[in-house]
Amino acid sequence: MKPLEGLRILTVEHFGAGPYGTMFLAGMGAEVIKIENAATGGDPARRVGPHLLGDDDSQYFQSWNLGKKSISLDLKNDRKKFEALVADADAVVNNLRGDVPGKLGLDYKSLARVNPALVCLHVSAYGRDNERASWPGYDFAMQAETGLMDLTGEPGGAPCRFGTSIIDCMTGMTGAAALLACVLGAKRTGKGCDVDASLFDVALHQLTYMGTWYLNEGEAPTRQPRSAHYSLTPVQTFKTADGWIFVMCMTERFWSELLEGLARRDLASDERFATQAARLEHRAALTEVLDNEFRRRRTAEWLEALSGRIPVAPINDVREALDSSFAASTGMVCETPHPARPGFRVLAMPVKIDGERPRPTVCEPLKK
Repeated sequence: MKPLEGLRILTVEHFGAGPYGTMFLAGMGAEVIKIENAATGGDPARRVGPHLLGDDDSQYFQSWNLGKKSISLDLKNDRKKFEALVADADAVVNNLRGDVPGKLGLDYKSLARVNPALVCLHVSAYGRDNERASWPGYDFAMQAETGLMDLTGEPGGAPCRFGTSIIDCMTGMTGAAALLACVLGAKRTGKGCDVDASLFDVALHQLTYMGTWYLNEGEAPTRQPRSAHYSLTPVQTFKTADGWIFVMCMTERFWSELLEGLARRDLASDERFATQAARLEHRAALTEVLDNEFRRRRTAEWLEALSGRIPVAPINDVREALDSSFAASTGMVCETPHPARPGFRVLAMPVKIDGERPRPTVCEPLKK
């Protein structure tokens, strides 16, 4: 099932944020036409190594662009060709610097005469309507400025970024959701619009309840030891006999199940651990007790004893995560042949429709 079949989206994009969002739309059935400038070699992501797929493609590029078509077009000198595509499109997406879409005529004001129902999505670093509109910017810098890096890592250690480009992905998906909402509105009214999603805004929004706490109580959360939750415990990492495990007792029921699994029902009568509030107050003492318990057995043994009873997970590396039998059984890893790599394996779409995942395909080669 392709729920977005019949939707045509033109996109002027590079690297991560815009491409991630439009890749999801392509996976759901939209016709996504990636417009690249052959004079500059197209999307720079095509040449990001170390794993290349010919002269103008790479595994890095495909990771952001599965399912798209690609054409070469000079937006400055081939305006008529571009507008001919716009006339039949539902949306135009770009992830350029905030001051560039207006200069290239990629905004609604410039394109409404060609297609009044067109939706123009602008994914930028800082937005198009402020003093930073002309600034370049990328994911990791946003994590730094918005406080996310300061919240990540061990207390006293160096600030850390998230392991992948999570702000690119979140901004792409935020933009894609807003685009679909605006397309629905345009279908109803016949009038399109501009819609903006910036890396900075999305990164700041990821502060969620921690941001709300500061804005209302003046409380600025800090890094917690062992990746612990700010207000619930035990919700953190524990060292086992041969590795690490993450335990999440978010409710009293899970706390009770943990005590059963540990064969430590005696802890329920310890007044230091009798309630969530008490456990938080005495978290250091509780961590010491639980550390001693978890060190007694191997990770696999604890998983066998606790899985399905409480939220618990092994702390895998990338190899272990992708080679796990559960990842294989869910269908999250699939094969989509590439001209340069017949057995090319990719991550599948993270949704199911009527019980089936949409099958990703490789992005078409750049057509000049």
